[in-house]
Amino acid sequence: MFTHIKTSKANRELVSKLTRKLNLGTENHIARIALTYSLSKDRKMDLSNIKDSGGKEYSKNVLFGNYMPFYVSLICVHYNIYKTDKDIPKYIKMHIDDGLELINEELNENPNLDGFEYVIDKIENGLTKII
Repeated sequence: MFTHIKTSKANRELVSKLTRKLNLGTENHIARIALTYSLSKDRKMDLSNIKDSGGKEYSKNVLFGNYMPFYVSLICVHYNIYKTDKDIPKYIKMHIDDGLELINEELNENPNLDGFEYVIDKIENGLTKII
């Protein structure tokens, strides 16, 4: 399917900054959070608007670990596509880039927020939506 994903050049520094700021582990954790946060916004990405790939590179094993089928499934359900669709890596890349930018905007608005508080807030908001 694919071997690696690269963020945009603009997000190369951003992923490092967010990793340091949130202190939730390695950069791949922030990328996973960014991907799922972007998907949670229920927006569909337009492939014609894909950004460059000059940023941080993740192998599929580093990015997803043993959970790749779950992340691919999230993309498939969101876009109503099959797991072998050739555009899955592009959608993953676009949602990671989008999520990094969304997280950065929120942290700029609330600079005292730490990683644990940030994640708990997102979980609580998600639970409120389903209750």
